[in-house]
Amino acid sequence: MIPINLLPHRAARRKAQQQQFFILAGMTIALAAAIVVVVHTFFAGRIEAQVERNKYLESEIVLLDKQIDEIKKLKEQTQALLARKRVVESLQTNRTETVRLLDQLVRQLPDGVYLKAVKQTGQRVNVIGYATSNARVSTLMRNFEASPWLESPSLVEIKAVTVENASLNEFNLNVNISRPKEANTSRPKPGTPAAVPPAPKT
Repeated sequence: MIPINLLPHRAARRKAQQQQFFILAGMTIALAAAIVVVVHTFFAGRIEAQVERNKYLESEIVLLDKQIDEIKKLKEQTQALLARKRVVESLQTNRTETVRLLDQLVRQLPDGVYLKAVKQTGQRVNVIGYATSNARVSTLMRNFEASPWLESPSLVEIKAVTVENASLNEFNLNVNISRPKEANTSRPKPGTPAAVPPAPKT
């Protein structure tokens, strides 16, 4: 029987298996590293894109905040201009009303009545004066009631006083300023032809 030595064959086989194991391990490590790199690159790209989007949104928010501030300033300027317009309109209205009030007081003042003080507060006018009799005060109140620019006269008080050795009645009354209806109805509307008077008969 011939003796056979199998030790070199087994050593070679073991060495081949070790080499195969190291190769597979290296390939696995390389594949894992490649997967890690790919995943890291993917998420890094996503994060960078999100960062860019956040920066864009922040810049747009800053622009919107500036536009909102400008709109607020424009609104404040508009409100200020409207307030000035209302003040100017009220001054113009008050100016014409004051002139009209003085004219009406002179027109509606009966004989024997003398005014001492006139004070206007808004649409209400307080009139203080002297009258030779209570009937004169009643006539003055009726005249105010009949006036197209005055309404709702109300007597506050009336008392007997002596002025320069003359016995008079001092009265205190309130009256409201009104706008006559004729001011709106007498003016023709824009675009409405004026009435043509009839031709004289021959």
